[in-house]
Amino acid sequence: MTAEPLIPPAYGTAALTDLIPSATAMLTDGTGPAPGRGNVLDLPPAPRVVLLLIDGLGRRQLDRYASDAPYLCSLGQRTLTCGVPSTTATSLTSLGVGLPPGEHGVVGYTCRIPGTDRLLNALRWDTSVDAEDWQPHPTALAAAARAGVATTVVNKRSFEGSGLTVASQRGAEFVPADSAGERLAAAARTTAAESPSLVYVYDSDLDATGHAKGCRSEDWRHQLATVDAFAQRLREVIPADAALVVTADHGMVDVEPGDRVDVDSEPELMDGVTLLGGEARFRHLYCRSGAVDDVVARWRARLGEQALVLRRDEAVGRGWFGRVRSAVEPRLGDVVVACMGPVAVVSTERFPFEAMLVGLHGSLTAEEMYVPLLVDTP
Repeated sequence: MTAEPLIPPAYGTAALTDLIPSATAMLTDGTGPAPGRGNVLDLPPAPRVVLLLIDGLGRRQLDRYASDAPYLCSLGQRTLTCGVPSTTATSLTSLGVGLPPGEHGVVGYTCRIPGTDRLLNALRWDTSVDAEDWQPHPTALAAAARAGVATTVVNKRSFEGSGLTVASQRGAEFVPADSAGERLAAAARTTAAESPSLVYVYDSDLDATGHAKGCRSEDWRHQLATVDAFAQRLREVIPADAALVVTADHGMVDVEPGDRVDVDSEPELMDGVTLLGGEARFRHLYCRSGAVDDVVARWRARLGEQALVLRRDEAVGRGWFGRVRSAVEPRLGDVVVACMGPVAVVSTERFPFEAMLVGLHGSLTAEEMYVPLLVDTP
């Protein structure tokens, strides 16, 4: 992978933020509680929608291995962008809330808790951080429920009541289901129970395989075939009048060990940096007062054309995060590092597990930003 142009998020027109509001408008004939948003994705009419999110299924990866996913690839070529950074916690919140990260505030896998020297890991959360304070907006799922749509989330038991679930999916009924069979049965049962209905099903196995083995590995391709069979089976068991909508939260790139910049091996990179956040492909650098310009110059010199290094205001000005609330601004790095080439910024001491992953994501390349929008109509 050579250095690639960065893909801006298409908030408001063709992004994950627009999916649940579009489905709600479609299910309620446009009478839902989000005037002006409407069905911007032009989803086809149906009295029920099952939304399957396949973690880690980028549009580019699906196209590359189309022969391993014949069912999914039969559903068309539509594409959305995720938001910035292209990472699970941010994308799931953008999807569930219907707003860009600058508004909902989940701005990465890890980010600074303002006023502290601690990072919030948005997947594991932090018991000292109230999820409803961190993300105060009503969710798009709750808006659908208020509009009279029976709204359900089918997900693993361990996610029920978690900080990320509360931040991104509150207002929907949560149905715990760990195995593929449980998820199929729960989706079929809840979709059939009421109309109009919106049932959101989440599958994380492809992403886990990509992180561990790489998104170009045989392991990943076998898991893609398994996910394809699951999606086809889901179509078979839900009511005939339901639309199945399939999307993802981000794509992925494989980064070789020799293409990783380890800040613990190059400590000069941390001069002026008090806290390292974000993730390997999109770093938030929190800087000592007065050190931002020096940090920017040092990181630009080290990474060259392999990454875009910007001050916070520059990244915000590019619209990467959408409109940024004042409470969210200090969660963003004083400096942000978006990888463009086959590179990752790791810390083997601070984040040893992340440094061992093969497949990574977070930046704005097409491999990471583009996700499919696949619709199987009644």
